[in-house]
Amino acid sequence: MSLELIKKIREATGAGIQDVKKALDEASGDENKAVEILRKSGQKIAAKKAERSTNEGVIAIAREGSKIAVAALACETDFVARNDNFIAAADSFAKKLLVEGEAGFKDWAEEEIKKDLIVKIGENINLTDFAVFEGEVMDSYLHSNNKIASVVILEGGTEEQAREVAMHVAAMSPSYLKPEDVPAQEIDKEKEIYKEQLSKEGKPAEMMEKILEGKVQKFYTEVCLIKQPFIKDDKMSVEKFLGEVKIKEFRRFSL
Repeated sequence: MSLELIKKIREATGAGIQDVKKALDEASGDENKAVEILRKSGQKIAAKKAERSTNEGVIAIAREGSKIAVAALACETDFVARNDNFIAAADSFAKKLLVEGEAGFKDWAEEEIKKDLIVKIGENINLTDFAVFEGEVMDSYLHSNNKIASVVILEGGTEEQAREVAMHVAAMSPSYLKPEDVPAQEIDKEKEIYKEQLSKEGKPAEMMEKILEGKVQKFYTEVCLIKQPFIKDDKMSVEKFLGEVKIKEFRRFSL
């Protein structure tokens, strides 16, 4: 059993030296069989690590023409999240998603993670989110920490406008596009909270409805994208920033 062979298999699989030696013993020194054994053992490794929490990770974005793919991989530690191999793996997942689409991607990714990535990285790893977007005018934003990303598709306008709004979405985390999208029960819940607050403040009943309406409008500026103060100029809303241009779709990703 040569050191060169151990090193070669270790570099190919990312497995530890002792695991490589054990696999080579089991494979009677056959390199290909040893690699296969190590990859299969990834299933066992994954099972052992599956209960560990994954609070770190990276988001990767791939784009070609009018398509954008986003894939989010979670891991256990920030150390691994900053590892070049892990970042490269996330990038490769996003590129495959871009080419092959969402159908079957989750099953493929989970199998790849179990058989290969966990063996190489040595931590519990999960695919936490993925999506493919298509549109004539759109752009994405990925925060410098690789943990927050967003995609915005516009009806008309420019890619620069889409990019600016995508940056806003990443920073301000809107829940809805417009007031009409907010569920009625959520508005009712907010009103109940406001009524309780106003009652404690001793506001007269005749003023209650007017104050409540103002509170609801303020709520819209917090949760609705088009009503939020634009991050680059809070004197105008996102709606005003875009003018006649409409937002067709937006999505925020985070780890």
